Amino acid sequence: MEAYCMKCKAKREMKDPVPYEMKNKRPATKGFCPTCGTKMFKIGSGKS
Repeated sequence: MEAYCMKCKAKREMKDPVPYEMKNKRPATKGFCPTCGTKMFKIGSGKS
């Protein structure tokens, strides 16, 4: 899954993506940037 890295300021393929449910029950995905190791977060189901 691709997400935006705030540290690299670029879209990157998320490393170790994990499905997550936010407080308001919306689906999201958590992972890490493969380049710098910063946490990444993307709202949405990730089915695309």
